Amino acid sequence: MPDPAQTEVRAALPLLAPATLLVVIMLLGPLALLARFSLNRFDPTQIMVAAMTPANYARFFTDPFYRDVLATTVRVSAVVTVACLLFGLPMAWRLARSTSRFKSVWLTLIILPLFIGAVTRTSGWMILFARGGMLDIVLTRLFHARPVDLMFTEDAVIAGIVSINLPFTVLALQSVFEGIDPRLEEAAASMGAAPSRAFRRVVLPLALPGVLIAAVLCFILCMNAFATPLLLGGPRFHMMAPLIYWEFTNNNNWPFAAALAFILMATTLALSGLANLLIPRRYRIGRGR
Repeated sequence: MPDPAQTEVRAALPLLAPATLLVVIMLLGPLALLARFSLNRFDPTQIMVAAMTPANYARFFTDPFYRDVLATTVRVSAVVTVACLLFGLPMAWRLARSTSRFKSVWLTLIILPLFIGAVTRTSGWMILFARGGMLDIVLTRLFHARPVDLMFTEDAVIAGIVSINLPFTVLALQSVFEGIDPRLEEAAASMGAAPSRAFRRVVLPLALPGVLIAAVLCFILCMNAFATPLLLGGPRFHMMAPLIYWEFTNNNNWPFAAALAFILMATTLALSGLANLLIPRRYRIGRGR
């Protein structure tokens, strides 16, 4: 007797084939071309000379400047991911458990920043953080504090990226918490567990796979952030995406820029895959005790 699940998969294959073919053509095709570019040799007069050399990758790994840029990108992405989880977890859990008639209003307020372009939002942060800006005025006039100038600093970049990634994190986590039966929390409360303990020992372990997905999404978005590091970080703060753009447009070094793009993509996939392996393994070990 044929397996019903396998029968459904076979029936869905013809429907998935056009979309799969489109993804292969539109995604893998440019990636293959970019991989070929990364092995070419740069020539200032011809931009690119056909070759098969790993010199572009060797330049990255032997130059401390580019290694530091990658380290900065990973560090900022990790900090932003942790901050989004710390802020997003309570917001998403409260939103998922809310029975208020204003729930749709709170949800709209959370996703409202997504209707504004990243450049526009970053411009608002520039007005807030600049010397003589709104934050400076509030601190100096109301609290008589020293003037602050957060522009062109790593802290400003982190704050700007958190504001962009937080709505995505909250939306992803909300759907996870809504899939967990609230009666489990009621059962834990009936056995004497405080709400914080019930959340930590019951809800969070069940939500951990979804939390991992939200964290990976936030991390990937931050690793590839472009406008916010460029505008809030200034010319002396470097992350990978603006650096790739600089190599493509200003230096016209297409082979090296292609190599940078593949190094960024490989690092993002490797760190995301490592988290996907380590966190569920630790969760399984802890559950087995």
